[in-house]
Amino acid sequence: MSAEIKRREFLQQMSRAALGTMAMGAPLSGLLSSCSKPSIQSSADAVILLYMAGGMAHTETFDPKRYTPFSKGMQANDVLSTFKSKPTVLDGIEFSEGLETLGGIMDRGTLIRSYVAADLGHILHTRHQYHWHTCYEPPQSVTVPHIGSWIAKELGPKNPVIPAFIDIGQRFDVGEGEELKAYHSAGFLGSEYGPFSIPDPTSGLDSVRPPVGMSNTRFEKRNQLYNDLISASKMGEYGSDYQKESLKASMEQAYRLLKSPEAQAFDLSKEKKEKYDIYNTGKFGLGCLMAKRLVEQGARFISVSSEYIPFEGWDTHENGHTRLKDMKKMIDKPIAQLIKDLDESGHLDRTMVIVASEFSRDMMVEGRPDKTVKEQVKQPDVIQELKHYGMHRHFTDGCSILMFGGGIKRGHVYGKTAEERPCKTIEKPIRIDGIHQTMYHALGIPQDTHYIIEKRPFYTTPDGHGEAELELLV
Repeated sequence: MSAEIKRREFLQQMSRAALGTMAMGAPLSGLLSSCSKPSIQSSADAVILLYMAGGMAHTETFDPKRYTPFSKGMQANDVLSTFKSKPTVLDGIEFSEGLETLGGIMDRGTLIRSYVAADLGHILHTRHQYHWHTCYEPPQSVTVPHIGSWIAKELGPKNPVIPAFIDIGQRFDVGEGEELKAYHSAGFLGSEYGPFSIPDPTSGLDSVRPPVGMSNTRFEKRNQLYNDLISASKMGEYGSDYQKESLKASMEQAYRLLKSPEAQAFDLSKEKKEKYDIYNTGKFGLGCLMAKRLVEQGARFISVSSEYIPFEGWDTHENGHTRLKDMKKMIDKPIAQLIKDLDESGHLDRTMVIVASEFSRDMMVEGRPDKTVKEQVKQPDVIQELKHYGMHRHFTDGCSILMFGGGIKRGHVYGKTAEERPCKTIEKPIRIDGIHQTMYHALGIPQDTHYIIEKRPFYTTPDGHGEAELELLV
């Protein structure tokens, strides 16, 4: 069965789940879990997720292996890393060439070298992205909340004017837009906990103000018209009272933001030029700058995506080496500057910053190394062209994650991958439920937090079995 058919089935099932969630008649207050929610002392108030969409190769970034320079006629199996290794501020720990600025601030965070992505049968980016952002394997019978929505719901806004969950950098009118929308949702938690989307941070202020030339009176009328259209929509006809109230609350919150001085946090022109120039490596770098400004104004959860567009960015199916030169330039200085700025302002103590991707990459092996040879897809055994020099195959058995702030240990390294192909995890494997529960634990959200949906408990991580990895925390 083709990947396209699988993708179509995935979308159809997610659409049915969305309608099923919308039609639930009981208000969510009547579906609240009966768990006691014991108090957990939190070490974080906010989270910034810097998402490397498309599959960031661990051996080319934060877990470099033996370097083999390009030469025509070279054996592909000999290539583990196409960049030299460079020392970081941590003794004995090296990063791939091009990430020297990030290497210089690793004394302020933790490097995880043993993240293992799920085996979902078919390695499709949006399936694994769905799993990373919700902790649930698609498809589900209900629309599953994004991790940012769980955090927004459980903790509420720090600043009532600033949206609790803000998503920066991902457009939904390119590539696999509908698949991306499937997990950019608050699901059964309600629209007011969904993402406030800023597809392009360079025009971020336009997202929170009326169009140029529109009078306040006309804007008020348009806002009322929008309310009327919602009432006449499928949501108005089939949605539960809770869902309709939640949608109204989300609209009112956006309206408050339009009128507030805090809206200036979205205006990057207010930043000093010398600081702006450091972040200005493109949309992603400026997204990091916007995330800094929004955390300072009280945002709870901010996702900054390098943006997933098939065969672009980190989705390196060819020209892996040359493409990664540009990707590293895009992320190295902005991420490091974000950590420095948050640390200097005192916000890093209570803000967790995570750098992650849906899975890694390898030159030869597709998927997991224990698959049969028949199931593996391979590069040419002998490399004749530069375009074949790089990590082009999806690899799920060894990935790197960076974590900073919010109670995360400083100068710590967790886990290990093999030095030879397949460079899979060999010490301290950690999976997505462990990453999520570590975030929740730091934020003071109990492990057994759940809601009763379709007469079954729905937890923050599947069946409530996820465990926080306390070794990552101070």
